[in-house]
Amino acid sequence: METSIIISGFGGQGTLFAGQVLAYAALDAGKNVTWIPSYGPEMRGGTAHCTVIISDGNIGSPLVSNPSIAIALNLPSLDKYEEKVENNGLLIANASLIDRDVTRKDIDSIQIHANEIAEEIGDMRLANMVTVGAMIYARPILTLKALERALEDHLPARHRKLLPANFEALQRGNAFAKDYLVKEIS
Repeated sequence: METSIIISGFGGQGTLFAGQVLAYAALDAGKNVTWIPSYGPEMRGGTAHCTVIISDGNIGSPLVSNPSIAIALNLPSLDKYEEKVENNGLLIANASLIDRDVTRKDIDSIQIHANEIAEEIGDMRLANMVTVGAMIYARPILTLKALERALEDHLPARHRKLLPANFEALQRGNAFAKDYLVKEIS
């Protein structure tokens, strides 16, 4: 099975870091992985996105036109990637910075106020991990434990104090997705 993921937002929102965490967790789980970062010249405040492909087999190309999953951390990212997500794919939209609904009906979507959840935890920079936690509930390609282990094993020493907050962000996003999808079904 192969899953392609695009994470997109403004520079400084942690799009590249979120992709790295997914890539490390997949590698540690014995999967084949590609991770390709892309960012504008401004870095902070400019556009940034990354592509992650996770596969049980060989990966034919690291390029993705129609991802299985997209995480849009801002409105320009939603506008760019909503139409590109494959049929029956998943779109996670950060409703904190997006003032419109997802319009496609042939994909699953979760609109999550990731910034507000991150602020409740105590650090707005955790919005990226909130959305990853939601994604993992909706598409369990990796476990929360695998993501937590990847953070523990690969987070630089100077950021280790942030581990508990990152774990909470993943868990809060995961719990939100569970409640959100139950409400969507009923």
